[in-house]
Amino acid sequence: MDRKFEITDAKGGAAFTVRVVTRAIHTEFAGMQEDGILKIRLKAAPAGDPAANQELVNFLADKLGVAVNKIEIVAGSDGRDKLISVEGISTAEVEEKLGNAVEASQHGEEE
Repeated sequence: MDRKFEITDAKGGAAFTVRVVTRAIHTEFAGMQEDGILKIRLKAAPAGDPAANQELVNFLADKLGVAVNKIEIVAGSDGRDKLISVEGISTAEVEEKLGNAVEASQHGEEE
């Protein structure tokens, strides 16, 4: 897929949208939607549950190589579509790190 992430510069970092799919066997990237929204599968359920939000934040922190406290769900914490803000990282870094991880997941490869 040639479409780039819809990532915008936020205060001292980057912001992007994710859609979570819950009750998955593994927490993992599930690809990119046509509209540029990153799809992530979570083991926790339901999507608006605090445990699911924490699982998402932990997963993104690991994939982006940032501290958990640098990631915030700024909108949509009670639903499937969430706006994520990551402090101290550029949009280019987010694209590179998540883009590589999404591509690997779509090809069934491990990072």
